[in-house]
Amino acid sequence: MAAAEEGGTAALLEAVSAGQFHDLLQQPGRSLVVVHFWAPWAPQCVQMNSVMTELAKEHPRVTFMKLDAEAVPEVSEKYEITSVPTFLFFKNSQKVDRLDGAHAPELTKKVQRHASSSTVPAGTNEGAKEDLNVRLKKLINAAPCMLFMKGTPQEPRCGFSRQIVEILNKHNVVFSSFDIFSDEEVRQGLKTYSSWPTYPQLYVAGELIGGLDIVKELEASGELDTICPKAHKLEDRLKDLINKASVMLFMKGNKQVAKCGFSKQILGILNNTGVEFDTFDILEDEEVRQGLKKYSNWPTYPQLYVNGELVGGLDIVKELNENGELSSVLKGEN
Repeated sequence: MAAAEEGGTAALLEAVSAGQFHDLLQQPGRSLVVVHFWAPWAPQCVQMNSVMTELAKEHPRVTFMKLDAEAVPEVSEKYEITSVPTFLFFKNSQKVDRLDGAHAPELTKKVQRHASSSTVPAGTNEGAKEDLNVRLKKLINAAPCMLFMKGTPQEPRCGFSRQIVEILNKHNVVFSSFDIFSDEEVRQGLKTYSSWPTYPQLYVAGELIGGLDIVKELEASGELDTICPKAHKLEDRLKDLINKASVMLFMKGNKQVAKCGFSKQILGILNNTGVEFDTFDILEDEEVRQGLKKYSNWPTYPQLYVNGELVGGLDIVKELNENGELSSVLKGEN
């Protein structure tokens, strides 16, 4: 059965094969299924998984599923998934809608619309109209960084919106967006709610930052980089992974199942030392697999790190073990 992000029915399920995907599409009693085609290396996807988990709590009769687009290519190809994140909506196993990109408010809106049009028991209020101010507050807080704009980041529909998207992308800012052309009530209501008469409007942590002119000023002063949430660059991500534990082993497979002979040998040696260590499966992340070779100037795997410093591969670990030096190296004493 698919894994869940949280216990209970309000969960984000994960399909790891085409068979699981089709089984979840056909779950009895679930007329709407929302599928997130994602990739673990994309911060926007990780952010949208959190949004999906929250939506699952609000819509317990809807199935929310994530599927690694690269790990299950036959499904991605069938539904013409060319980028992540992409969301597909299914009713009675038939695709009825699609959303491309990390647009949390638009995703929320589509889920609400499709869920309310599905057959639900009498007495539920999923289709009830929210108070506009409550709805605006939810939209503003739908993601850590929210841009209300004309069009989408992929297709801005005014020059000001295009410029602000270019600035945010240049500074590697992770943001979600809402197309104010798609909802006249939001378009007019947000002007009053925030006392800001024009678009685009940028919000961070639920607070209005301002429009294009303000963002330009923040960029010029260097403050934009400190205010907006940033996507991890690969080098920063590798540093974080290397320092995730005092002893980190980058290998093919994991502690439970090694997927190459060299990884299996080094696991056996480390397990015999009794020292705690963590592992990272480089087969699951091509960006890390290739990037770490360059970062550490070490072309092969496995790779062992202690306190953020490269020790080496299997040959070096074998040599340290034979010399009786391995335990002290793993404990950071050398």
